[in-house]
Amino acid sequence: MVALVIVKDLAEVTSHCFANGIIPKSLKEFIIVVLHKEGKKNYSLLGSYRLITLKNTLVKVLEKHIVNIMSKAAEGYKLLP
Repeated sequence: MVALVIVKDLAEVTSHCFANGIIPKSLKEFIIVVLHKEGKKNYSLLGSYRLITLKNTLVKVLEKHIVNIMSKAAEGYKLLP
């Protein structure tokens, strides 16, 4: 329900960011969680850890919108097989 309310504004903001090559700094920041991998003998090695990146939900929506725009353009110009 909320998506229906903000979809028009979100599309306008996304298009503006894409057209002007502007991505707000807050949308480029991520949270990285470090987890131990199970059963590793030596936790002093980097390979003993798994990094999980948590993206801002708005960034995910913007990325999806941009991918849709690019896919439609590629299909329009017959760039995809």
